[in-house]
Amino acid sequence: MLPARDQEPATKSASEETMMLEASGRQAQIENAAVAPPCAMVIFGAAGDLTKRLVVPALYNLTTTRQLSDGFQFVGVDRAAKSTQEWRAGLTDTMKEFVGHEGKFQVERIDQNAWQWLADRMSYLQGDLNDPETYRRLHEHLAELDKTAGTAGNYLFYLAVADRFFSLAVAGLGAADLVTETQGRWRRVVIEKPFGHDLPSAKALNAEILKTLQENQIYRIDHFLGKETVQNIMALRFANGLFEPLWSRQHIDHVQITAAETVGVEHRGKFYEKTGALRDMVPNHVFQLLAMTAMEPPISFDADAVRSKKAEVIQAMHPIDPAHAVTTAVRGQYDAGTVLGKQVRAYRHESDVAPDSTTETFVACKLKIDNWRWAGVPFYLRTGKYLKRRSTEIAIRFRQAPYTLFRGTCVERMNPNWMILRIQPDEGIAFEFAAKLPGPSVKLSNVSMDFAYKTYFKMAPNTGYETLLYDCMIGDATLFQRADNIEAGWQAVQPILDAWANNSPRDFPNYAAGGTGPVAADELLTRDGRAWRPLD
Repeated sequence: MLPARDQEPATKSASEETMMLEASGRQAQIENAAVAPPCAMVIFGAAGDLTKRLVVPALYNLTTTRQLSDGFQFVGVDRAAKSTQEWRAGLTDTMKEFVGHEGKFQVERIDQNAWQWLADRMSYLQGDLNDPETYRRLHEHLAELDKTAGTAGNYLFYLAVADRFFSLAVAGLGAADLVTETQGRWRRVVIEKPFGHDLPSAKALNAEILKTLQENQIYRIDHFLGKETVQNIMALRFANGLFEPLWSRQHIDHVQITAAETVGVEHRGKFYEKTGALRDMVPNHVFQLLAMTAMEPPISFDADAVRSKKAEVIQAMHPIDPAHAVTTAVRGQYDAGTVLGKQVRAYRHESDVAPDSTTETFVACKLKIDNWRWAGVPFYLRTGKYLKRRSTEIAIRFRQAPYTLFRGTCVERMNPNWMILRIQPDEGIAFEFAAKLPGPSVKLSNVSMDFAYKTYFKMAPNTGYETLLYDCMIGDATLFQRADNIEAGWQAVQPILDAWANNSPRDFPNYAAGGTGPVAADELLTRDGRAWRPLD
């Protein structure tokens, strides 16, 4: 058995010592974290990719750092006809595939003690979310685990299923009396994105699940917020007196937020045809980066204090005039091209994609925030698939210094100052500023000071779900979205959705895979006398 951190044995086996050394990177990051309370985590969609490739590896990482209680149980529910042994074996095979491979989860080897500890706590139930009998049998199974495995009656339900099942599953859990909190026992539900497809559907979904759950029981998850570098945005801003005085319209010219991917739609055509880049990325991932960049300082790191400030930013976005939404937002769709040296096909030739599809795989837009700090400062957002380079970053461009002092020198123009917050893949922070070139005359050159997290901190690879799953278990909702935040995000993009629905693109596909996106995205900034940072 792999002991929890507060259950240290007098002596440790050699294999346990090895496991602890390999986990030292993560352990250094969470050395003050307490063991999560005992609970049964139930995942609907247990046979799906999200479970196999992200959730289970995250639980494995939490096991190696001993953050899971001895009373932890992991229950899978899916329509697939499998036994517990077959489900475990399939997950074991998937974990073996990760060894030595690049990806969101990568390890040099699987620690067998840690994996066996987790596998021993797995059980599987075949069931259909449409069938009330599924929830009744689940109720019986969890009651038995309460008696035999010490889960203390705490349940975490994870909906890793298609969004059309969200309200159905929540209603089923409620009807089976699985989400009622009594005698100090907590019951929480994790809901994956997409949370709605537009403003009306998001409001309807919120209203539906709130018939069964309290807001404090709902954890709307966004794995972007589980990344250390995203969380460090608040540390950068609020723990350093150097930066906060500069963080306003008086000193900042504009902000660029980029989420560029080198992967295409691939086997997700059926999902993507109904979603597109705007719905898939902007109201959730990209707006969360924007909110953490632009939010006012909260009074504390209490979950509601932080989430209220993030919601205020999204709510303060300047309403987009529907008449100008087509020019304020640019959409694109990739054609065939070369990505990272590999020939790839056009979006319209992907499986489950219509040959005349008008679904966007790229979006760029310009937004403004109507508050005292950011009035007049444009925020440019872009995200797309099959682009030149994988990069998620927040680039803050500071106002240029006056040129007056440099008249009569060789300096023809002032160099821009940038702060670059790199979210992935090379997490870090860079500053770009002007310095004098050596020599008798005054000439300026751009230089960079670069901080890389991997240089200063020993960071173990993770999926981005570790922190979020742990927070669900301890009841910390700071990194999860409230209903008002979700609805404010959809409110901001709804005029774009409406404008696009009434104006079909005539130039699709309009950018080659492996490029930087459509020409219109460059023109969006050119009109303002600005330019995107290059995707080199």
